[in-house]
Amino acid sequence: MPFDLRKKNSKLWSHKRISYLNSEISQSMKQVRFHDAPVSGGGQSQNGKFSYGYASSQGKRSSMEDFYETRIDGVDGKVVGLFGVFDGHGGARVAEYVKQNLFSNLIKHPKFISDTRSAIADAYSHTDSELLKSENNEIKDAGSTASTAILVGDRLLVANVGDSRAVICRGGTAIPVSRDHKPNQTDERRRIEDAGGFVMWAGTWRVGGVLAVSRAFGDRLLKQYVVADPEIQEEKVDNTLEFLVLASDGLWDVVSNEEAVSMSKAILDPEEAAKKLLQEADQRGSADNITVVVVRFLAKQEESNKTTSA
Repeated sequence: MPFDLRKKNSKLWSHKRISYLNSEISQSMKQVRFHDAPVSGGGQSQNGKFSYGYASSQGKRSSMEDFYETRIDGVDGKVVGLFGVFDGHGGARVAEYVKQNLFSNLIKHPKFISDTRSAIADAYSHTDSELLKSENNEIKDAGSTASTAILVGDRLLVANVGDSRAVICRGGTAIPVSRDHKPNQTDERRRIEDAGGFVMWAGTWRVGGVLAVSRAFGDRLLKQYVVADPEIQEEKVDNTLEFLVLASDGLWDVVSNEEAVSMSKAILDPEEAAKKLLQEADQRGSADNITVVVVRFLAKQEESNKTTSA
């Protein structure tokens, strides 16, 4: 690379990093520190196929940037479950935008039932592009993860951008069904560098020395490198699939996949399971906002009840 171009790129990255760090500093300078009580809730699908619960807390952070969505809809005569955890950075506005728009964009997609996987990818892309248009007048940069689980019939599709995570319990075993998007992963680093960016150590591995996740919604200043393309994994809903844990990194920083499944296994009420995981993360010293969604699949429970009554 010619020296002048390197110098120009260096100045550009320096400007981006300063802009982003100014945003981070403005958030951390808030002097008022308060802690809202954790919120929780839950419900069950009308067809009796699954139940869900959630718990969310500001934790030890001075502000709340986590959002979640638990939604049951009817699309083309099918009962559809939509669950998501959105962990904001640089402020709460992007996470809130994604919560308000992602699932609405998804269920309006003409191929939502016929080609759910491509509909999810399109909805993530469309939501991010519309978000960036709405961000034109924002001075401070911000972004958000999105870990979502879509239930359509006997199909569970998990889509992920960022480092929130989804883990299922199948046959008593914890199985991660999403991958945390970190800049130092070989393929992610190569993608970023191929786009003209770089990854460096600044307390942790960061894109351009700034952002600790390699995929996210928003992050306008880093958009060339930090994409909102989801990785999608599909699982069959059958009598071996027991439950799903969907959570922000406030849980996963201090609780392993196996521990989360082990602690949830005996708690049939998914709201109580979500509250248990949140409390455990808090007691273990999680320094972040904590949000947990638990979805319990009832096929195995129904089969067990039929066997008992027989």
